[in-house]
Amino acid sequence: MLADYFAAWAFAYMGMLALCQGLERHYKQVWNKAPSPGLRRTLRGAGWLSLALSLYFCAQAWGWAMGPIGWFGLISLSGFGLLMLLPYRSRLAVWLPLGFAPAWAMIATLS
Repeated sequence: MLADYFAAWAFAYMGMLALCQGLERHYKQVWNKAPSPGLRRTLRGAGWLSLALSLYFCAQAWGWAMGPIGWFGLISLSGFGLLMLLPYRSRLAVWLPLGFAPAWAMIATLS
């Protein structure tokens, strides 16, 4: 159950990050170069896919009656986290999801 909550938040964060990096100005802010059009389309597609997975895990955690409401809250929380990280620690915002898989595995085994 706790692993579902964490997975929902992690996919919401990764989805918002991918959508953010799919915009040229935010990509330049982190990597100091413009993205190719194919990379931008790929990031946007990955972002929407991650948000859909986040909705699935929210529904697993809270059920389909409350899951979409929690999903909107997690999207807002993830967007706020990116809002705080990107101007000051933009590389941290991008590399942070690398720690999600080990954290999720540890939470899944402990719960």
